[in-house]
Amino acid sequence: MRKILIIAPHYAPSNLAAVHRSRLFAKHLPSFGWEPIILTVDKEFYEEKPDWELNKLIPPYQRILTVKAFKVGKPRMIGDLGLRSFFQLRKKALELLKTENIDFVYIPIPSFYTALIGSYLFKKAGVKYGIDYIDPWVHPFPGSEKLFSRHWFSTQLAKILEPIAVKNASLITGVSEAYYLPVLDRNPHLKEKVITAAMPYGGEKEDHEFIIRQGSKNIDSVSSSFKFVYAGALLPKAIKPLEEIFKALKSRLEADSYPLTSDVCRLTSDVSFNFIGTLGTIKPLAEKYSLFGKSVFEHPDRMPYLDVLKELDHADGIFIMGSTEPHYTPSKVYQAVLSQKPILAVLHEKSSAVKIIEESNAGMTVLIDGENDLNTLGIRFLQQLKNYMQLAKTFDASKVNKEYFDSYSAKAVTNKLVEAIEKACS
Repeated sequence: MRKILIIAPHYAPSNLAAVHRSRLFAKHLPSFGWEPIILTVDKEFYEEKPDWELNKLIPPYQRILTVKAFKVGKPRMIGDLGLRSFFQLRKKALELLKTENIDFVYIPIPSFYTALIGSYLFKKAGVKYGIDYIDPWVHPFPGSEKLFSRHWFSTQLAKILEPIAVKNASLITGVSEAYYLPVLDRNPHLKEKVITAAMPYGGEKEDHEFIIRQGSKNIDSVSSSFKFVYAGALLPKAIKPLEEIFKALKSRLEADSYPLTSDVCRLTSDVSFNFIGTLGTIKPLAEKYSLFGKSVFEHPDRMPYLDVLKELDHADGIFIMGSTEPHYTPSKVYQAVLSQKPILAVLHEKSSAVKIIEESNAGMTVLIDGENDLNTLGIRFLQQLKNYMQLAKTFDASKVNKEYFDSYSAKAVTNKLVEAIEKACS
């Protein structure tokens, strides 16, 4: 097998979402003739609480090497693990290149600073490398418009460091094209020499089968006849659409002037929306419309991955909240399909997930046509909610056309990565 070195400061048992990008790639790479070597940081240097159950999802044969990092001081000046372990990772990676036949180096970001190691290794050992944009690097952070603020400095530093990191890259990938196309615009010389590929997070059927075998119960029990679950962070441009939905729910619960029959009023009072890992963005909005603790609930902290799957497994329906932008990809939809629960998704009409949900019989959608379309979103959501509840009564997961989601499985996504790597290597 050819060997690929994946440099990822966070890896299992870290509970950060980006860990699963590297984990699933590493799991399926051997199927395509590539042996992964994971270079990561020892768990004792993580700031987040470890998710020990994640280790059960790591194949026993997988090769994982760890380095130490500088500890977080008091006061907390440097928290970024990639920065605290930068020199240790760089030194160990160079040693590996000198002692083993490494064919390619792959660096998922964030941590963004780790990307600089690729260019260094290329100059020292001539091994080609790729950078995977899980998040955009150079972009306007909230508050970055304020001169000399912390976020302003972060943006300026990103503009300086990114060109250095990508200068000699052979491959640039991302969760979507929107994450890396601006990189090519900022560094036009790359367009002639670099291979690119967009790959969403892949869904892993075996992860869901694992929690079913465990037979564990869900964590939180909400007393409603129908429980929706939304899992993951909320996009900034999803706030306004969600507010319109909350406004409509409040009006309906108060038997306001929406031209719908009274059974919808009873219906909405028996439905709960449960948000997990939304970092406190839901509670203030729900409190504004007197919904929090009644029909809207939030578990704001990041929940261990397998616990999230348990919540999806014990939900009655999966709620997906897109935004006023069309960039939402179907990867989260595939995770919902694997939970075998009907989906109710609020998405931009140009999102690729819309067609897939509707044509695969996985659920229903409520469409947004940009920010100008929000004034009617609330009433359209309630109308579709009524239709959805009828669907949920007879929903049969076995009739969902899973062929629509084949290209979003973790193995298929890894295959796409391998094709891109092999092009870059040749």
